[in-house]
Amino acid sequence: MEIDKEIQGKFEDNYHRSTVNIVFTYNWLHYIMRDHLDKYNITQQQYNILRILRGQLPNPATVNLLKDRMLDKMSDASRIVDRLVQKQLVTRCTNNKDRRSVDIRISDEGLDILSKLDIELKTRDVLKNNLTEEEAGQLSALLDKMRG
Repeated sequence: MEIDKEIQGKFEDNYHRSTVNIVFTYNWLHYIMRDHLDKYNITQQQYNILRILRGQLPNPATVNLLKDRMLDKMSDASRIVDRLVQKQLVTRCTNNKDRRSVDIRISDEGLDILSKLDIELKTRDVLKNNLTEEEAGQLSALLDKMRG
């Protein structure tokens, strides 16, 4: 459905329409993902960190690396890691080379949750009902261009 009808809004121009549409679509995707993540009692930020840590395997990550790679740059990576440690989804230990640095690794439990989510949450399935793969590529290129 078109954004004009979805929210019954009036827009100043296409720039305004596009901005509202991006925010609306972000929230639409957020709710779809949240339904899956809630089953495992994790947030989108925690999911993002788990995926980063899995991508780092077999190497550990530091909090600074996590901050740099997170999708939500406003998140407090240290606090999110603390919660993941409490849930036993990641482990934290002192770096052997630099005692001031802490190594963070995904646990087997964290890997297990990601394996289940890999099956349940196919991001392409969210988009492929309404966009071709070529259109999804065009959309991604336009979003990249927008951010300059």
